[in-house]
Amino acid sequence: MLRKGHCKPGSWGSFWATLALVGLATRAAQRADVSGEAAGTSINHSQMLLQRLQDLLKQGNASDVVLRVQAVGTDEVRAFHTHRLLLGMHSELFRELLSNQSEVLLQEPRDCAAVFDKFIRYLYCGELTILLAQAIPLHRLATKYRVASLQRGVADYMRVHLAGGAGPAVGWYHYAVSTGDEALRESCLQFLAWNLSAVAGSAEWGAVSPELLAQLLQRSDLVLQDELELFHALEAWLGRARPPPTVAERALRAIRYPMIPPAQLFQLQARSAALARHGPAVADLLLQAYQFHAASPLHYAKFFHVNGSAFLPRNYLAPAWGAPWVINNPARDDRSTSFQTQLGPSGHDAGRRITWNVLFSPRWLPVSLRPVYADAAGTALPAARPEDGRPRLVVTPASSSGDAAGVSFQKTVLVGARHQGRLLVRHAYSFHQSSEEAGDFLVHADLQRRNSEYLVENALHLHLIVKPVYHTLIRTPS
Repeated sequence: MLRKGHCKPGSWGSFWATLALVGLATRAAQRADVSGEAAGTSINHSQMLLQRLQDLLKQGNASDVVLRVQAVGTDEVRAFHTHRLLLGMHSELFRELLSNQSEVLLQEPRDCAAVFDKFIRYLYCGELTILLAQAIPLHRLATKYRVASLQRGVADYMRVHLAGGAGPAVGWYHYAVSTGDEALRESCLQFLAWNLSAVAGSAEWGAVSPELLAQLLQRSDLVLQDELELFHALEAWLGRARPPPTVAERALRAIRYPMIPPAQLFQLQARSAALARHGPAVADLLLQAYQFHAASPLHYAKFFHVNGSAFLPRNYLAPAWGAPWVINNPARDDRSTSFQTQLGPSGHDAGRRITWNVLFSPRWLPVSLRPVYADAAGTALPAARPEDGRPRLVVTPASSSGDAAGVSFQKTVLVGARHQGRLLVRHAYSFHQSSEEAGDFLVHADLQRRNSEYLVENALHLHLIVKPVYHTLIRTPS
């Protein structure tokens, strides 16, 4: 609670002295060419100025306006003795609101009223300490009073903490939608897609809206153990949310049933409460899945389309689609490994495997940075240093096989980060279908730092995924 009291007539000197320090600090920081000096000497009193502004806020010296903030639905009122000039410098809305008034009553939601002192402190000092639970109310205040710099700062804070797995992604997503913050909405959606298993097993899953659920179900970059896990997560959501039948049926139709083996499909039909209630709405999709598994993909494609999303695997963590790879001390030297994946999602291909060889190099040099020979004049460019390189990951099939005819392969590399004992996906890199590597792989990573965001206990945690994709050249007869 800030100190209550009326403005002191004799305290104007303190106020104007503080403002004078602004001019002093600005002039002292300017470069000057004195007595032939090549560059001036910078005198920085910014910390002194910051302290004076903090004292001005705490003591209310020369206050010319009182903000009385009432939490909606309560009798609680907090008084803030402030200065019209400083508030108006940050907010045009404050400038208009306080132009002819010395006292204003502001009614705010309880969570916003609870952090109003932090909000006012930012207007005086340009900084504040923020906790996760305070992000939305502070962002609301910054939006309401049009303090653009704080609005951007809080949104950046939320995006950073989402990437680290600390933020309440579902709640922040719904808030971003309500405020029209597209960048924050996309950040939340990306985190949820990459860490759906963790979110589906948390209390947040029950707060997912039908709109958010629909957004997630249509994505091919969802990271899960397999499609069956997604079905069970959806069934749990249906049991909690109890949406209208049209919403439930639309969600059930977004499951990619051809990605579920026939034996598991039989069990779902026999035991699933959601299918018992809405089975007729997805009967055609279940039939499609059984037909897909019964024939070879090439034969199936003679009669049905195989280019829709139903036939595209998501980022599955199951052994059939990839393998984890933990690289200890990844900045040290080159590493290699190999793993196998199933040729395709069809039951016809369940017993067929493709072997993949993987090379990781922490200091691969692009051609432009590699050492060169001396030119005609006997000079050469400086030799490239190993630290000039960047990490590189190459994934290639061990042999070319005719079994893969009609199929190309998308490769995805997940980079894990540990948060509160959980390993979450922090970055995902996708290869073009015809490429052997991702051009932007760890391009901004600093693998030399032990506390790098890309490392967990000085190790790089990767998960390599290979998704078979049927060529668009395979089409049904017209």
